[in-house]
Amino acid sequence: MIGGGIFAVLGLSLQLAGAGAPVAFLLAGLVALATAYSYARLTMRYPSRGGTVEFLVRGYGPGLVAGGLNILLIVSYTVMISLYAYAFGSYAASLAGGGRLLSHLLASLVIVVFTLVNALGGLVSSRVEDALVFFKLAVLLLVALPGLLMVEWSRFSPSRWPQLSSIVVGGMIIFLAYEGFELIANAAGEASSLEDLSKAYYASVATVTAVYIAIALVSAGILSPSEVVRARDYALAEVASREMGSAGFYTVVAAALASTASAINATLYGTAGISYVVARYGQLPRVMAKSVWRHAPEGLLIIALASLVLVNTEGLEAIAFAGSAGFLLIFAMVDLAAYRLRREAKANPLLALTGFLSSLAVLALLVGYTAAREPGQAALFLLLLAGSFAAEWLYRAATGRRIAGYIDYRLVERERLKMGWRQWIPRVVAVLNRVLRDFELYLVGGIARGELEQSHDVDLLVATSEKMSSRKLEARVRREAGLQLHPLHIHVSSPQEKEKWLRRSGRYLKLTEKKPAEQRRTS
Repeated sequence: MIGGGIFAVLGLSLQLAGAGAPVAFLLAGLVALATAYSYARLTMRYPSRGGTVEFLVRGYGPGLVAGGLNILLIVSYTVMISLYAYAFGSYAASLAGGGRLLSHLLASLVIVVFTLVNALGGLVSSRVEDALVFFKLAVLLLVALPGLLMVEWSRFSPSRWPQLSSIVVGGMIIFLAYEGFELIANAAGEASSLEDLSKAYYASVATVTAVYIAIALVSAGILSPSEVVRARDYALAEVASREMGSAGFYTVVAAALASTASAINATLYGTAGISYVVARYGQLPRVMAKSVWRHAPEGLLIIALASLVLVNTEGLEAIAFAGSAGFLLIFAMVDLAAYRLRREAKANPLLALTGFLSSLAVLALLVGYTAAREPGQAALFLLLLAGSFAAEWLYRAATGRRIAGYIDYRLVERERLKMGWRQWIPRVVAVLNRVLRDFELYLVGGIARGELEQSHDVDLLVATSEKMSSRKLEARVRREAGLQLHPLHIHVSSPQEKEKWLRRSGRYLKLTEKKPAEQRRTS
């Protein structure tokens, strides 16, 4: 999430929200947090590599609504590539004194380079990506924390705030910088702990919101409105230069270039690719190669060409508006899907509806505000929206392709194995008999409570006197019993803690036990 977005649209958001920028950033964070709840609940119930697309299909069925929204998701990721490229060009051109022609050339170049990298099978390793994340976060904190000492706090007097609609729109323009938490869902199919993944949604949104509010405080508290306008496309570098001179300027430019370039690569390589493959074939392939583009190489060129056209024909405002509006609509529909699936996903209906209504309300305000001032930008978004559904309808009519009932075939397999849990539990018992001297095995959780349809895992409690972590025992059971795809979740407790676990479960079923050898001899 901490990536190209904050470098790209910070200046534009400051220009709109002015002294109310910290409030705008907080509002954007709260809207993201409400949607993160829906994603967390849906991820727990439907862990799938399909992520957002899977949730849309589960919520609305495999018809035109889910298909059109998937096309809109592709379009929104294409817009994001254009935004990252625009920011890359602006920051890189600032090193040579600026200039729109140079900025456009550099923006186009970075798209072409990473299109070729992906076409040739290039891949940035996870370690490099992790290093870039730490570098970006370190630079943002380097700007934010010392900068708080230089802030002119009188600038944040409510009397200096613009009208409320400008603050809200400023927050929604920066909303695209919060985009990224939804990608956690795509990792659910490979996650060892869905509970940890669920917590990651809240932690990521909360962390990003705190960092961004600090950046907003420093930026709005140091730069005057005229300075924001002058350095709008590279505002964060301008803030750093006021704090640390040329060293700060060049450090932020380096972070911006690394951030936006890696964001372009990641979006081309994975997120847009998954959505395109679904749009092309209706389902993810059973054998996922290192790059989904091996299954649809033409998609890489289509998205790259569309990004090139957008970055060279539209300004920052239009690109940022289209990106934020697209994701706000998609997130609102995911929130509504969580509400529709509240029974299966065990989602709080009030929280899911709050996410839906808040996303829809700020989207309506954003579109209305933009239509009144820049009707061409609003028309661009509405054209992309209508075009997404028209493209889905035409493609269905021309090819007969339908979106599959399940995007990720492994989710179908997971559901089947969950329903037939009694058939494979003996394999779990066999491994436990080999590795533990004594144990009692209980079925706990949702299935024990009769909530088979709503449960995402088969929860087993192993009470044993041996010292072994739950994760280590589950990994060994999966490996030795051949249960890699099975919805199994093992909890280990001592015999003394067993009763606490069982009370917490409410209902449980004792499956079997193995007494210590000395007790068996006595018996």
